[in-house]
Amino acid sequence: MSKRLLLFVLLIAAATGVYAQEAWKGHQPTLVPQQSGTTQLLIAVSPVNSRVVWAAGASGTYVVTTDGGSTWKSGVVPGAEGLQFRDVQGVSDRVAYLMSIGNDTGDFRIYKTEDAGAHWTIQFTNKTANAFYDCFAFWGPDRGIAHSDSVNGVFPDIRTSDGSTWQSIARSMPPALPGEASFSSSGTCITTEGWQNAWIATGGSSIARILATRDGGYTWNAYDTPLVSNANAGGFSVAFRDPWHGIVGGGDLTTDSAAQAATSDNGGQRWTLTTKPPIPGAIFCLAYVRGVEHRDDWRHRDDFGREHDRSVVITTETQPNFTSGAAAWSPDEGQTWIKLPDVSGYWAVAFANPEAGWFVGNNGQILKISF
Repeated sequence: MSKRLLLFVLLIAAATGVYAQEAWKGHQPTLVPQQSGTTQLLIAVSPVNSRVVWAAGASGTYVVTTDGGSTWKSGVVPGAEGLQFRDVQGVSDRVAYLMSIGNDTGDFRIYKTEDAGAHWTIQFTNKTANAFYDCFAFWGPDRGIAHSDSVNGVFPDIRTSDGSTWQSIARSMPPALPGEASFSSSGTCITTEGWQNAWIATGGSSIARILATRDGGYTWNAYDTPLVSNANAGGFSVAFRDPWHGIVGGGDLTTDSAAQAATSDNGGQRWTLTTKPPIPGAIFCLAYVRGVEHRDDWRHRDDFGREHDRSVVITTETQPNFTSGAAAWSPDEGQTWIKLPDVSGYWAVAFANPEAGWFVGNNGQILKISF
């Protein structure tokens, strides 16, 4: 190809990208603030459906809505006042799990309620020195997996098959690289799909990797990604929309221009970098707009759901205060990015369906997002 022809092709590609971005700007989602009932930092959010949503955060705080966010109930888990909930999994309006972190080994706990927060049971208390449980994810109401940073070259991950007890699967995990760890990323460093698939994003070492299982955590493989990786960088947040197509986001928390994302079309074995997102910081959390709610459970036709199969929303953060919380979205899995103006201070985002998503963040902020 001649230099003149190559230049022409590059100019056309650039123009097409600008045109696509401008065209989609007319399709910005609707953003509606909601009142959480707390001023505590909210770190993680988990929609059950378009009506029931759980969120949790600092000082042992959780919030829940059963009417799509018109009203929220806030509470504090007894005995967890000094802990921070980094992840939450809503199961129903009455059942939810919480994962806590703190300063001591035993502060890493998993709580469960079965009566809408009236009572909480501690299901797991960490006893492994230097473990740091970042995130958990569930295949169903009683089947889940929790992931920790590596300890002496081993990931001390745990799994439940009955929704009550948790067992170690450390021997099934791939060997860890030196310093390999995950970033909690509001509980999105791990994701599940279907009945047995799961993926974990890592960083902290020389390579940012994806750890993947196809059999519910009995066996795992590790795959390299092209994301930057060091003690403050790597893959932070991962999501899959089916067994083969997924996206991972991350970057370097110390650099404003370091946001990166990559996509896979073969179950996480191979990854390709997307276009660079237009907001500062590293991608801290991402979510597919299609959400967790089956199309048959909501009123729109299938073609509306498919319109957003590849749509993704991201939030970004930078150290040391994790206060930026800028956001953007993509209609095509990262080939085109559109900044969400005036959105800041949010840590996490998740969707029930394209019309029902929620950001949560600083000072108890909650923002409903609808496409």
